Amino acid sequence: MRGWGSWVGRHARVVVGVWFVAVTLAFLAATGVVGEGLFPRLHASDIEAPGENLIGRDLLRGTTREQGLGGSYTLLVAGIDPAAPRVAAAARTAVTELLAIPGVERAANPYVVPSGLDSAGAQAMFADRSQYSGGFATIVLLKQGLSRSSEDETHDRIDAVFDELVRASGAHDSQRGSIRALVDRIVEQIKIDGQRGEGIALPLSFLVMIVVFGGFVAAGIPVVGAVASIAGALGCLLGFSHLLDLDATVVNVVTVLGLGLCIDYGLLLVSRFREEYAASRPPGIAPEVGPAREITREDAIRAIGLAVDRAGRTVLFSGLIVAISLSGLLVFDVPFVRALAAAGVSIVVVALLVALTLIPALCVLGARRILRARRTEVTGDSGVFAQLATRVHARPWVVIALLGAALVTMALPALDLRLTSSGAALLPTGTPERVFVERTQAHYPGIAGAELTLVTKAPVAQVRAWTAGRQIPGVTRIGSVVARPGGVVTVAIYTGDGGSGPASRAAAHSLRTDRAPFPNWITGQASGIADYQDAIRARAPAAIALVGLTTMALLFLMTGSIVIPIKALLMNLLSLGATVGVVVWVFQDGHLQGLLGFSSVGAVESTLPLLLAAFGFGLSMDYEVFLLARIVELHEQGLSTTEAVTLGLQRSGRIITSAALLMVIVFGGFASAQLLVMKQMGFGLALAIALDATIVRMLLVPATMYVLGQANWWAPAPMRRLHRRWGITG
Repeated sequence: MRGWGSWVGRHARVVVGVWFVAVTLAFLAATGVVGEGLFPRLHASDIEAPGENLIGRDLLRGTTREQGLGGSYTLLVAGIDPAAPRVAAAARTAVTELLAIPGVERAANPYVVPSGLDSAGAQAMFADRSQYSGGFATIVLLKQGLSRSSEDETHDRIDAVFDELVRASGAHDSQRGSIRALVDRIVEQIKIDGQRGEGIALPLSFLVMIVVFGGFVAAGIPVVGAVASIAGALGCLLGFSHLLDLDATVVNVVTVLGLGLCIDYGLLLVSRFREEYAASRPPGIAPEVGPAREITREDAIRAIGLAVDRAGRTVLFSGLIVAISLSGLLVFDVPFVRALAAAGVSIVVVALLVALTLIPALCVLGARRILRARRTEVTGDSGVFAQLATRVHARPWVVIALLGAALVTMALPALDLRLTSSGAALLPTGTPERVFVERTQAHYPGIAGAELTLVTKAPVAQVRAWTAGRQIPGVTRIGSVVARPGGVVTVAIYTGDGGSGPASRAAAHSLRTDRAPFPNWITGQASGIADYQDAIRARAPAAIALVGLTTMALLFLMTGSIVIPIKALLMNLLSLGATVGVVVWVFQDGHLQGLLGFSSVGAVESTLPLLLAAFGFGLSMDYEVFLLARIVELHEQGLSTTEAVTLGLQRSGRIITSAALLMVIVFGGFASAQLLVMKQMGFGLALAIALDATIVRMLLVPATMYVLGQANWWAPAPMRRLHRRWGITG
């Protein structure tokens, strides 16, 4: 790769110019300055997988009385006297005006129900099912197929009617909401959280790199690369949004990945650039002393060629392993997961392009400032990391036993992992959209809808006989048996927890395992989560095999050993298990709620374990590659295993810990998010990196390599011959 690095160095201005144009265009397109933009194309919905939840919903689609309807818009009023004539008159007038709006299909409140205020239909629209409770709901159903602009206009006209209804009824309190408003709020919160996370991560990362490099220019290069990565990520996601349904959370997840990788790779390449220049300069000439020898363009090109040849190979290996770990997600038959994988792999490619083109070009253009900056990195063969390695070498079995036991203990809470797919609960407590949903569920259960629905084509009489006196765990009420067009029969099942709580999970499990004596399908959020878990379990062995074997093959080509790749996989599993365990302890069990600023929902988001596994595995291998590259390089130079490990840790330890600190800052910035799933993701990945770069890479890896000694490099004779021919080290 030396030739590539030298070519980029010689054409540095052209490379930077091309990137400047590309980044500008990507930002303009993604932010909507040119065209529609990315965020209006995103959505937020439950994570769905093929299974009985979707089958049941497909049976209902087109057969219910809501056929041909679009979304709904609901007004809740409180603090009124429901029996007052002015309230009834205002409510009836409002319905008449609502029905006159072109985009409205239906409108109702308890005062226009033909069967009267005491009917079940009217009571469902009174707060707490009582006309004396002081509140009622007005529900508007929109026509299907409205364009976004038509829907906006319809909402504006509905709002005007709602405003007049609140005024005319004398209501002291009112609230309005819809699924669309909830989704828009979640997407907007994701955008805000992303901007906040980047606003925290970039300045702090820059400050850390000033300390690491001792100069503004050197510190700024990885940050510039990170900005280019963000632009590339947004541009790629905009392209994918025309091909796939992208969930809004995908944006922040893959953006933060690209941001972190670019900062890491930039740190590695800039450090290696300075190291290679220092190693190749004439004896007695120090680059930091100023005019003793002018730093020429050829000096910079030669140094960047060597840096890309050595560190660039490490970057390429690292990127390939991260991409492989994300590619494993393509195995799962879950559209959200596949979209995340495709977008994630594309962002890794962007990060690699930035690292292997823009970063080297910037190094050459800023060479005089970078190479003369105050030197702070440790390039000698003795130092704090060599001392750490020596202490580990003195008692490797103690280190392995104590740290292994600690990681296993941290992983234990993962055995009680519970998943959820939150809707309004994703938003911070007190958010108007969340309050509306909670208020509807608490005071208007009849219009909030059932948490679960049994769908069947069995005879109505048989279904009624089954429901009569039926007791189901977690169920508070079983609704009436309803015959629908096409021979479809439904039963509404209420649990009172919004659809994803313990009661809904227990009810869904009972209904799916202790089946009614006729063919049926259970729909609802809890049933969808069960389908998702089934889909993950079904494909997990194939995904693990694909990622594990491919990663082992790459590490074998890098090291010539089969022991090191197996050991790396086992350590990654231990580290990831500990991470998931701590995430469960914090977010599911509700510890540290005050410190982290969240309210536990008694479970973790359904996508989180898979996300932690894929992203955490790839990023952990990132640091494994950083460390092994130095150890292998030194071992190939003739050093013993003990010497190579000690010196390799000394020469790479500062880079690994600095890179890990920067990655923790990046993910930690997103842990400050208000959206619960983003907070869980940021915290989990920051923890995974912190554990891996400290306990695993700095302590467990050296300890196990010291214990194994020369056995680290063992491989069967045929594989040794294969490595001699195809190995890509050196």
